[in-house]
Amino acid sequence: MAVSATIHKAVLQISDMDRNYYQNHQLTIARHPSENEERMMVRLLAFIRHADESLKFTKGISTDDEPDIWLKSLSDEIELWIELGQPDEKRIRKACGRSKEVYIYTYSGHSAELWWAQITNKVSTIDNLHLYNLPIVQRHELTQLAHKNMNLQSTIQDSEIWLSDGEQSVTVNLECWKE
Repeated sequence: MAVSATIHKAVLQISDMDRNYYQNHQLTIARHPSENEERMMVRLLAFIRHADESLKFTKGISTDDEPDIWLKSLSDEIELWIELGQPDEKRIRKACGRSKEVYIYTYSGHSAELWWAQITNKVSTIDNLHLYNLPIVQRHELTQLAHKNMNLQSTIQDSEIWLSDGEQSVTVNLECWKE
């Protein structure tokens, strides 16, 4: 019998002063059996950073032709493709060809640094590619906010992301590797 996804609920209060975006979101997050809490929280962080009424989680890990999160236009064109981890060059180029903007968020410490060193020259000329790294210490702090039912407040100002569940708070400063 196959193991099913674990369902998490998140109520987000987002105040993004960098984009003048102030909204609440109620999300249902299906955590794939092979996905750990750290990766799920990085997905949630990416959602918060790009929050929009039309931003959607996709099938993610379980499919090869979709990112983890995307934003589609009313005419079904992909406006924003958000990927987590360390995709290969072919996947990056495919994503950049299909979407107006592509954001990749890495979060695995030294292995992400090695991956970026190997791929930098191959993707450095792609104009619609943006790459950010979540430092390992902040990744661990972020994971402390993971629960089956989450109520999170988020403030973004000057690219700094502050998250709180009322008891704990985390400040995230993503490292920009390619803008």
